[in-house]
Amino acid sequence: MRKTLLALGAVIGLLLATALPANAYEPVNIVHTERVQAGPYGLTVGFSTWPLRAMQSLDFTFIPDGGIGTKTGTLAMHNPSVAAFQRPQPLARHPRKRDVWGLDIRALPTEGAWAFRFTINGPQGQSTGELKSLPVLAQPGPPMGLSWAISSLPLIGLVVLVVIAWRRTRGRLRGGGVPAAA
Repeated sequence: MRKTLLALGAVIGLLLATALPANAYEPVNIVHTERVQAGPYGLTVGFSTWPLRAMQSLDFTFIPDGGIGTKTGTLAMHNPSVAAFQRPQPLARHPRKRDVWGLDIRALPTEGAWAFRFTINGPQGQSTGELKSLPVLAQPGPPMGLSWAISSLPLIGLVVLVVIAWRRTRGRLRGGGVPAAA
């Protein structure tokens, strides 16, 4: 009994030791940065992918000079297809890089020249700054409609296969299958 409990404890220990590192968050890898000046506040905007492409998920980080400790802020993004700034949203801590503000796994829906408007409240008052003409290239890969059409072909094949199998077995269940022995 003692050996069984010891072996069970060893197995549980090995499972926990190998599972914990697998559950750790992947670090945010910033490959490109831009500087924005919002009055007295400097802000570094980081991107996890460069160049930016429409419909491609990436991380954004917003790092004010001196940290985020005594500051709050909002972000409004300008979508070139709408030709207006979206409603400002509060800047929140990045979920995987807790010492900075950020957006986790966000995709910009259209290509064009985007703009980000930052409003920062801090010890020196409120100030606004913009990152203008941020180039976002076309979506990578084939057009979305073609991608969906190609990806639905296996489903269509499965439906056809099920219908054919159903029609074949339905005839046998009605008695039209193998004749009875005399």
